[in-house]
Amino acid sequence: MYQLICRMHLFNFFLFCCVIQLAPSLPLQEDFVYHWKAITHYYIETSDDKAPVTDTNIPSHLEQMLNILTQEERERESGETGPCMEYLLHHKILETLYTLGKADCPPGMKQQVLSFYTKLLGRIRQPLLPHINVHRPVQKLVRLCGEVLAAPTENEEIQFLCTVCAKLKQDPYLVNFFLEVSDRDIWDLLVYRHIGTVAISPIGMSPSKSQSGHICTERSSSLSSHQPRGISLPEPAAAKCLTENTELSQLLTDRLAQFYRALPQSMDPLDIETVESVNWGLDVYNLKEDAVAFAGKRALISFLSWLDYCDQLIKEAQKTAAAVLARAVRERFFVAIMEPQLMQTSEVGILTSTALLNRIIRQVTSEALLQETVYFLLGEETGPETPVGITQHPLRHRLIEHCDHLSDEISIMTLRLFEHLLQKPCQHILQNLVLRCLEERNYMENKQPEEREEREHMENGQPHDAVDLEEDPLFSDLSPDNRLSSPDWLSCSPPPSTEHTKPDGKTEVHKIVNSFLCLVPDEAKSSYQVEGTGYDTYLRDAHRQFRDYCGVCQRWDWRSSPKPFEKCNLDSPFFEGHFLKVLFDRMGRILDQPYDVNLQVTSVLSKLSLLPHAHLHEYLLDPYINLAPGCRSLFSVIVRVVGDLMLRTHRIPDFTPKLLLVRKRLLGLEPEGMSIDHVTLLEGVIVLEEFCKELAAIAFVKFHASTSTSP
Repeated sequence: MYQLICRMHLFNFFLFCCVIQLAPSLPLQEDFVYHWKAITHYYIETSDDKAPVTDTNIPSHLEQMLNILTQEERERESGETGPCMEYLLHHKILETLYTLGKADCPPGMKQQVLSFYTKLLGRIRQPLLPHINVHRPVQKLVRLCGEVLAAPTENEEIQFLCTVCAKLKQDPYLVNFFLEVSDRDIWDLLVYRHIGTVAISPIGMSPSKSQSGHICTERSSSLSSHQPRGISLPEPAAAKCLTENTELSQLLTDRLAQFYRALPQSMDPLDIETVESVNWGLDVYNLKEDAVAFAGKRALISFLSWLDYCDQLIKEAQKTAAAVLARAVRERFFVAIMEPQLMQTSEVGILTSTALLNRIIRQVTSEALLQETVYFLLGEETGPETPVGITQHPLRHRLIEHCDHLSDEISIMTLRLFEHLLQKPCQHILQNLVLRCLEERNYMENKQPEEREEREHMENGQPHDAVDLEEDPLFSDLSPDNRLSSPDWLSCSPPPSTEHTKPDGKTEVHKIVNSFLCLVPDEAKSSYQVEGTGYDTYLRDAHRQFRDYCGVCQRWDWRSSPKPFEKCNLDSPFFEGHFLKVLFDRMGRILDQPYDVNLQVTSVLSKLSLLPHAHLHEYLLDPYINLAPGCRSLFSVIVRVVGDLMLRTHRIPDFTPKLLLVRKRLLGLEPEGMSIDHVTLLEGVIVLEEFCKELAAIAFVKFHASTSTSP
């Protein structure tokens, strides 16, 4: 009996399988309608609206509808709309889903609707947004996003907004369907509510806090690339609407100001400089650990993260929109918020605000925002600078004066700020700070320079410590592949000075290099007594840095050779400019300044010397230019320092052994022991010797770069 029953069941199962195989499957449209009606029947038949949507069949029905639409498109010719899609459009299913999502009934329905919209727009290849029954509910759903900050649906909102932005960027003409909305809501929400939702945890994230106290911010993978979407549309109408008819600029700048005001009034500049890279809140952090690290760490990261978001937004934006947004940051943040901080008299406040400004300059990469930042700091003037006009731009004047502040910390931080500025790819920085003062070459006398006795001496008999560059092992090792191979480098690297160029260029560069190497007298030198501190150590660094500068400056319209004398206005009085004046003044006091200040001053001057501009090269690196009365050059400033040094060294007992001991201590080769008198002067002498070697290396590298690309 048991076996008979088993056989009957097996036979019935076999018949059932045959029926399933032979019965035709439901047409896709009928299947699609079935799933949609199953969703609508739920609302008709169910009285319990408090049960979560995950306890119903709604998610599976929505997923089946998406699968059917995808299958239908795959089975039809490209661009052809199938009956299922026609049904979705004709019956305004997206409108109905929006209404259900807005009501969030049953609980969690909003999340399901956002996910459905996102997948529909992402999976279907044919353009859906042009359909009125698609872009209208999409607009409404965009308005729904960001209404509640840190909402449970935040991740789905971000995915949806990113998908819409990606569709607009993929087909820019689609933006016109959104621009038809007269109340501008689509841009207000698509752009800046999206920003408020996406950016970083203090404003719009839904952090989940574990028992360990860590806050984990879950973000979609689409944000990991740190690239804003949707704002780089090439449509002029979109850019105009974005900048004129929305409050995007105000939102960006107000929030930037909000984060800046949340920072502590006093912060350690080292903390500001070394805080980890920003990542828009895509991190795991511990509030207690942050507080132990330093006060205000989380506030600082939030500010820098928002700044980076604004910078990237401007970088990706359409050109007109980028200019407007960058201008807003300048006016509403830099001028309104930062300038009073930089102009204050409190030393603690000056130091903190300058350190923050330094970090901002390092971080900004977008061309439009960099330009507005530079205009804010230096002004827009490019004409010749005059002594009475240095206060024309008060902030520029104040910052340059801070390079020579009574507080060494403020001086160092401000000098570092200018050093970072000089490395930015912005021609206006160099034009405004130095080049506009050298354009007419009126630092030279209005006559052809004559060969001096010193030059004859250098030519007929070199000093005993002169360097034979022909036998330098570094440059004998530089193959053509390692040299500055671009032909454009020749135009960026002027000869030392065409006014006194000799047929033998190698002889000329020998004289210039040795002029710097021999500036410091033998009794004041100590590097030869310590291994690894020779002149050649600067050559590779100079070669690399000059190559990098030339790469930045190639697209600038710079002089490849000095302006001819007959075209220069040599009768106009020469003013070296406020910036160079302060640098030269500080260089002149190198024997009486702290070691760290001297390092920063010489670092800025070496950056200027590396720049491939004919007049700057001539003014800073040519020892033999015939200066006009009352004018000074970098070489002449160093000569005066050496003269002062010679008078003072004879007054210090055991000068040479003390100098060597100080050098070894600075290098960590000797432990700190008994205090040494005149240590500031001794450290200044060491910096002076090293700086002269660095200038010699720069002069040779620039000459070598030009000759290595000569035909």
